[in-house]
Amino acid sequence: MKIKTLIAGLLVGATLGVVAAQAADLAIVSGDTGTGLEFLRSQLDTFEKETGNKVTIVPMPSSTTDQFGQYKLWLAAGNSDIDVYQTDVIWAPQLADQFLDLSDAAKDVVKDHFPSIIESQTVNGKLVALPAFTDAPALYYRKDLLEKYGKSVPKTWAELAATAKEIQDAERAAGAADMQGFVFQGNSYEGLTCDALEWVKSFGGGQIVEPDGSISINNPQAIAALEAAKSWVGSIAPEGVLAYQEEESRGVWQLGNAVFMRNWPYAFQLGNGDDSAVKGKFDVAPLPAGEGEGARSAATLGGWNVAVSKYSKNPDEAVKLALFLSSTAVQKERAIKQSNLPTIVALYDDADIATAMPIIPRWKDVFLNAVPRPSAPTKVKYNEVSNLFWSAVHDTLSGTGTAAENLELLEAKLTELKGEAW
Repeated sequence: MKIKTLIAGLLVGATLGVVAAQAADLAIVSGDTGTGLEFLRSQLDTFEKETGNKVTIVPMPSSTTDQFGQYKLWLAAGNSDIDVYQTDVIWAPQLADQFLDLSDAAKDVVKDHFPSIIESQTVNGKLVALPAFTDAPALYYRKDLLEKYGKSVPKTWAELAATAKEIQDAERAAGAADMQGFVFQGNSYEGLTCDALEWVKSFGGGQIVEPDGSISINNPQAIAALEAAKSWVGSIAPEGVLAYQEEESRGVWQLGNAVFMRNWPYAFQLGNGDDSAVKGKFDVAPLPAGEGEGARSAATLGGWNVAVSKYSKNPDEAVKLALFLSSTAVQKERAIKQSNLPTIVALYDDADIATAMPIIPRWKDVFLNAVPRPSAPTKVKYNEVSNLFWSAVHDTLSGTGTAAENLELLEAKLTELKGEAW
């Protein structure tokens, strides 16, 4: 009996030793605060119980610009203290050489995500990050005003311009002097890249730089798209829209002073707050399509992903953590508790999510039309590409050169920037 007990004890000890040897200390960086940080910690607690690993959160500045700058410094130095990075949709492709290829680890689940999101995180066939949650803008419209004037939700930009002008002028004539037809993000920054990419893509004008790396922006459809947008400024949109970012647009909209708005999902719940003049008076739809061959609705892809550092001391366990944070179970709980939009298509038909967050199913059609910014093909040069693009667009909107002139110059600058290869 004593011998059997001794053997059993040795076996248990050996088993515990194996578990202990497999357990790893991991670190993940996060700029989350408040409930977002609490949610992440709760998920990491679950992961720790399931795997025996320990995960520490390394806090980051709330500024995404500062976060990205720190990421680049750490990775350039080969820092092995950080295992998993939370990345904006445009960051991982710029840091692709510093992250592990997750293609094989995620081969059984990539099909569950929106294809455009996987495309946005794939560089030269290498999946550099797994989607955690996503974001894409929609067209916000005043359903009460459309009903008042007998108008339907516009399917094309031309329809939007005509409807916006008619309602704007009628409302002003009736005493609403501050009414605008359409507000969007026209300032010279990354947000304008998102807006203008949608205009260009919706007219069949491509993605600035295509997935194969070719520069496509200087084409008749792109020119037509920017000229259409230029015609809105001072007509259905205020001159001040050239300085608007997301919050300026939302401010005008939420005061009840716009018929249409282009904005991200966060504005939906805020617009239905008790302090909102448009509470219960609006809805959302996919952004309009352009004109001509190849026209379609297009919404620029946003969102956050998880990437694994190639310098991690525990790469296998770090990959498990990335898979866990991008899993269906975590995305469902995140949607219900944090109202973050899933990257997994099936969750848009999930009854629990629809009950808890009715806004989420409305975004399914938006994501099916999502278009990624060209960060994957341009890699470390994306920020310069985007800066050149939004500058050319802003010049066009403000009347400094025509769309044709500015896109021809942009093509030349991008060609010089590309050189032999991106």
